[in-house]
Amino acid sequence: MTGLPRLQDLWRRSGSAVWYVPLAVVLFAASLVYRDNGTELGGLPTRPFDALAPVAIALQCLPLAGRRRWPALCFAVVFLGFALDQLRGYHSLAGIALPITLLSVACHLEHHRRATAIAASVAYVPLAVALHRLGPGEPPGEFVTFYLAVALAWGVGSWVRHTRALEDEHRRRVAEDTRAAERARIARELHDVVTHHVTAMVVQAEAARYLTAAPERLEQSLSAVTDTGRRAITDLRHLLDLLNPDHGSEPTTPLAGRLLTLVEQTRRAGQPVEFTEEGTPAEPAGSAGLVAYRVVQESLTNALKYAHGSRTLVRVRHGSGEITVEVGTDGPGPRAPELSGSGRGLAGLRARIDLLGGDFRAQEQQDGGFVVRARIPAGSPS
Repeated sequence: MTGLPRLQDLWRRSGSAVWYVPLAVVLFAASLVYRDNGTELGGLPTRPFDALAPVAIALQCLPLAGRRRWPALCFAVVFLGFALDQLRGYHSLAGIALPITLLSVACHLEHHRRATAIAASVAYVPLAVALHRLGPGEPPGEFVTFYLAVALAWGVGSWVRHTRALEDEHRRRVAEDTRAAERARIARELHDVVTHHVTAMVVQAEAARYLTAAPERLEQSLSAVTDTGRRAITDLRHLLDLLNPDHGSEPTTPLAGRLLTLVEQTRRAGQPVEFTEEGTPAEPAGSAGLVAYRVVQESLTNALKYAHGSRTLVRVRHGSGEITVEVGTDGPGPRAPELSGSGRGLAGLRARIDLLGGDFRAQEQQDGGFVVRARIPAGSPS
């Protein structure tokens, strides 16, 4: 399997040396061996090869080796050899090099393509006039037909160029969309990790301002801030490890243990949280476990922001092939800190769950609280 990509890469890097040089050599040799089998334009009688015949054949065949790198120059040399071939009456097999190089001009020439086409058309006119005068007087329609046949090669080259341009544009857009999706995914992960921990630290630090008269509780609050900061650093390191292709994509800690840690951290920030978990997690859970964790994390973050001190319920149920998460608060809370949100967290959760084929709802309650419900199919690939 590893040998095939290497051969393909070698073919792409040395395409002209691998393909065009043998083509030029084979056509040159075949033109010397097989006579009277080439293009005949103008009706001039075929003459035997003389000293100029190999020159005319070489001018038409050998430039094929560089037709991709110097398409316009190679076409000019081939056209000169073709004119010599026809005016001398050799009518060699090398005449097929003319449409080949013209196709290369239309396909590979980056600049002045229209000017090159006009110059080639203008140069064809004196050749056709000279052949008409030197020959038996073939009708002009023959020269027009040959011109249209050669122009078809130009059209084929232009079509190939346009097709390649469309493919390149498609690949560029796919790459841009992939990069944008990856940036959005990383932004969601950073939002979930940073927002929750920083919110908890802000709430804990805000509460510490009112505990100066109770040193033992102040020490406990400051310890909670320190623990939350350490947890944030740990999660950030884990997220950065996930960006490494050699690192595993799934956390090693079971979902239940991570949820308990998250709930305990939120409780230490002053939020009364009741946590219940039912059922047995599916094996393998795929991305469902991580998404369920993010749903609970974002919901508890919002509870700290907008319903600080209010009773919060977290229910996680492992069903047949799915995980159901429900997080709600009883109200806005007696004292909510001044924290603002961007709404990116809920939008990111909805996008994740939709990607897995689940359902997500977030709505306000009549008492001022909120409830988040999510159904996440388990077993989907990461």
